[in-house]
Amino acid sequence: MTELSRHRPVFHSEADLQHGFARVLWELAPDVHARLEVPQRGSGKTEYLDLQCLGPESRTAIEFKYFTRGWTGRAGSPVEDYDLKAHGATDLARLHFVRDIARLERFCRRSDQNGIALMLSNETSLWAPPGPGRRRTRDHDFRIHHGRDLAGTLLWAEGAYEPNTCSLRGTYPLEWETYSEQSGAGGEFRYLAVFVGSSAGGADDATGA
Repeated sequence: MTELSRHRPVFHSEADLQHGFARVLWELAPDVHARLEVPQRGSGKTEYLDLQCLGPESRTAIEFKYFTRGWTGRAGSPVEDYDLKAHGATDLARLHFVRDIARLERFCRRSDQNGIALMLSNETSLWAPPGPGRRRTRDHDFRIHHGRDLAGTLLWAEGAYEPNTCSLRGTYPLEWETYSEQSGAGGEFRYLAVFVGSSAGGADDATGA
């Protein structure tokens, strides 16, 4: 991510992020082969993995999320104009990120397979903990702020909407890292990377990073 931020401190879209990441991966580790949108078949349905990295001895599945608030500016090398739109629904951003972790737990059932759930954002409320006295929101269990541990069964609206219930086998400490600093409101970008270890052989625990 450090190398990526040197040339691409901002992205136009999630697909742009995926492409940029894959390119830098190839430059840094040419023996690792990257595959985009790889189908994962099981339980009677097909899901698509954002990026599969195939190394000499193991493989890493990566799921991406790029969630933005509005920001307009110039950045990068070469310099480009950016006009980021506000996605708005931070509760759904949290839900979808946690679901990515749960998906990776399903995908990482081989001894040579692990995964990373990666979110890049300039939305401060994602990494900042809720203020004292703030009322409990429907996505309370799904909050992904810095310093929190994600684990166990997470309920949406205290279980009022069961389809959004999400269960995690592992325990994941959440640590947001600085990605880039741009001018103006919304110019601070951070990323959250959660590592999911292999669960082959019945290992149910994992560590976030």
